[in-house]
Amino acid sequence: MMHRLPADRMADGKPRQCEAPHRGRAEHGQGPRENGYFGQPTVFTGVRNDMRIAREDIFGPVVSVIPFTDENDAVLQGNDTTYGLAAGVWTRDVSKAHRVARAIRAGTVWANCYNVLDAVSPFGGYKESGDGRELGRYAIDLYTQVKSVWLRL
Repeated sequence: MMHRLPADRMADGKPRQCEAPHRGRAEHGQGPRENGYFGQPTVFTGVRNDMRIAREDIFGPVVSVIPFTDENDAVLQGNDTTYGLAAGVWTRDVSKAHRVARAIRAGTVWANCYNVLDAVSPFGGYKESGDGRELGRYAIDLYTQVKSVWLRL
């Protein structure tokens, strides 16, 4: 389900900035989706990190393909954002997966998978992608306030 603003962001990305060779179409919703639009999956290519489509979250079934030259360039581009909720790394090299996961400034990094969650593992972002953690023992912090009380007898 997409509301008008994200659908406009999708449209904004294509004609002026990048290509969408695998572009779904936005359909006006029906039934429970009648107040918005449903966007079919879309792949944008020719995207650079300085483009709006790469800087803002569309919240739709969209992927922007941003090329990189090497591991270091991938990490630099991945960290060149004000957000840091989650990231994904695909590689056959387990050592590389660990190096990149350590270097990426995101609260969750998936390697060779995506959107895998477990209630005992904390979930939350870095930078402007949230404050605190959901799930795991760290989630309890959201429901507590620490206080020190000193009493002399």
